[in-house]
Amino acid sequence: MKWVLLITAGLLEVAWAIGLKYSQGFTKLLPSIFTVMGMIASIYFLSLALRDLPLGTAYAIWTGIGAVGTVILGIILFKEPAELIRLICIGFILIGIIGLKISSAH
Repeated sequence: MKWVLLITAGLLEVAWAIGLKYSQGFTKLLPSIFTVMGMIASIYFLSLALRDLPLGTAYAIWTGIGAVGTVILGIILFKEPAELIRLICIGFILIGIIGLKISSAH
């Protein structure tokens, strides 16, 4: 369950990061509300996961999920560049996430 909570927190981080773009600096009400709700929910689920996971591992995976998901959605939604070097770097982050999960398999 701790990993489900952490993955949920990471996916919510992606949601609020994308929401920041849509909120246009918190000038659009509805996207701003969803962004803040996503922030609160993401931190809440992270806090629940931290009950049973080491802080460094959980935080690195949380931010890693956020980084990977945000870059991928940035490419899809906002036509950000999908250059090979960016994709390779995201691959390294993904490898790090997997490595931390494997090393924390208890």
